Amino acid sequence: MNKKYKILVTNDDGYEAKGLLSLVEALKELDDVEVMVVAPANEKSACGHSLTLVRPLRFVSVDDDFYKLDDGTPSDCVYLSLSTIYENTKPDLLVSGINRGSNMGEDITYSGTAAGAMEGVLHDIPSIAISQVMDFTNPDGDFSLAGETIKKLVTKIREGSFPLPEREFLNVNIPPDATSAKIKVTYAGYRHYANDSHLHRNPRGEEHHWLGLHPLNFSKREGVDGMSDYDAIEAGYISITPIMLDLSAYKSMQRLKEWVE
Repeated sequence: MNKKYKILVTNDDGYEAKGLLSLVEALKELDDVEVMVVAPANEKSACGHSLTLVRPLRFVSVDDDFYKLDDGTPSDCVYLSLSTIYENTKPDLLVSGINRGSNMGEDITYSGTAAGAMEGVLHDIPSIAISQVMDFTNPDGDFSLAGETIKKLVTKIREGSFPLPEREFLNVNIPPDATSAKIKVTYAGYRHYANDSHLHRNPRGEEHHWLGLHPLNFSKREGVDGMSDYDAIEAGYISITPIMLDLSAYKSMQRLKEWVE
């Protein structure tokens, strides 16, 4: 009897998101896989790598091998899955997504999708975060290429090995209009940010603020060879970026030592 390949799936768009359901459908097309879904009950976009420490959390069964975590984050979903569902074992692979929208450049630090993969590699589980860059003239999105891509990556990992060392994960972005299904290995682009918020008042005159959205504006990183994730997407390629959790700025250590002394 073949041993099932165990895949844990989470996301940050919530358990009903089309991208998540498309991902699960694609993974179940592979032979001898066991897909376990634990996803947030509510959308947790841009929640980062946060854990819930101030209130209890509850698994709610949605279907066979499918749970929503009541008001949990993607990191909560992974953390609690490993201590309960996988108490005496570990999944072979973790996949977080398919996110509705890009996760490129420094946006990775905000991303709940990326955070699910971060939590996975902290527990020595090979992990992939996958996002569909959106053409918002088609608000429903087309996740077919993302589904085909994740199947190819999972198959390659199963037939060989995960290509990264410990505490590194794969961050995959799928272009909205692919001129090629080819994959480009990229670095995280240099994102330009602004500070945008919108003031509204309720009927009582109380002020409320909505954080604004910004266009995807990037530039090339100085002194870095190769193609950024953004450049690859703009050229119609699938972008795959190795992301490491070590945030130490090694190049600045000597300068800091001199400054301290």
